[in-house]
Amino acid sequence: MEQYERHGAWVVVARGSYDMDSITPLATALETAAQRHRKIVLDASGITFADSTFLNLLILTHRMTDMRVAAPTHQVQRILELTGVDTVLTVRATVEDAAGC
Repeated sequence: MEQYERHGAWVVVARGSYDMDSITPLATALETAAQRHRKIVLDASGITFADSTFLNLLILTHRMTDMRVAAPTHQVQRILELTGVDTVLTVRATVEDAAGC
């Protein structure tokens, strides 16, 4: 899983599908990042599918640190909006915007 620093935020790049069978690598990456960094940006531009397991992970990470979501795909944006999670998390169009705000 690609990770890097941008404007003082730690960026975790997520790619693929995330459900209860595939969430563990992303959960581990976000938990480790939350323990080490004050601000985390999840680059969601490569996510092809996400379910409630993914949403739960975002909320749990948000409780541990300043969590932002960048460049969500249409599917991810839709699930964030339908569940209201977009009102809890900072969601931005690009990693640059998410890291800089």
